[in-house]
Amino acid sequence: MPSLRDIKRRIKSIQNTQKITQAMRMVAAAKVRRAESKVKASRPFSNELVKSFQRLLATNPDVQSGNVQSSKALDNYPALLSRRELKSVGLLIVSSDRGLAGAYNANVVRKAVARAKELEKDGINTKFFVVGLKGVSALKRAHVDITETYVRMPAVPTIGEANVIAEDLSEYYIKGDIDRIEIITTHFKSMLSFEVQLWQLLPVLIPVESLNEEETRIRSEMIFEPSPEAVLQKIVPLYVTNRIYQALIEASASELAARMSAMASATTNAGDMIRHLTIVYNKARQAAITQEILEVVSGAEAL
Repeated sequence: MPSLRDIKRRIKSIQNTQKITQAMRMVAAAKVRRAESKVKASRPFSNELVKSFQRLLATNPDVQSGNVQSSKALDNYPALLSRRELKSVGLLIVSSDRGLAGAYNANVVRKAVARAKELEKDGINTKFFVVGLKGVSALKRAHVDITETYVRMPAVPTIGEANVIAEDLSEYYIKGDIDRIEIITTHFKSMLSFEVQLWQLLPVLIPVESLNEEETRIRSEMIFEPSPEAVLQKIVPLYVTNRIYQALIEASASELAARMSAMASATTNAGDMIRHLTIVYNKARQAAITQEILEVVSGAEAL
């Protein structure tokens, strides 16, 4: 049995750890409320932007043709809207820079690896674009070749980081290195729940059910001002950047929720260990006192 000093030292160590996990839980809880507000505020615009863009492409298929050239890949909308034979897919994987978030990063990486294997069975190559140190290190351990990494990003995602990632992905897409762009991120549901999801960024999915009588009427009435080129020059970069930005803030809120939950569990487990060790300590101390009394009594009898 460990000595009383060892048990007491271990209890003290766990108490210090419990204070740290409790503080981390409180910090994550404060941050996740702000992140939740940001996600919920941005979702209506992001969802409506996607629907409007899909409706535009569904009702006006000719807008995908054009001969625009720009120094920025993100501004070359005809190339970004082009559809070609699927040979390579670019996966944008959104993980975190920090750990202590439970199974958050493991779930994201597992989904990415499973998606890569699924594409490989169909003879499709995969290029990995990874956000976050944890995703990079996990994929390297899995012996995965990573094309681009985006690490040590701000704790609160901004449109600037999304724009950098969007420009890189657009450049690979325009060069023909990838024929489809998919995003693996987490959809924030609540403080206790999130879901790993796969979003297709490019080419834009056009739901068949959107082509109804109402859409036909809109198509006949749709007018581009000042021109279709000018409209697409604005909406295509906005669509690509906004979807990446939405993926980043959804992942950030999910990460904070996972960290809050993990730290709450760690704090509870630390409390259980302290109670157990306290009982062990009391039993050991009682046994030591009893042993000392027996030694005193035995010594007195010997005298």
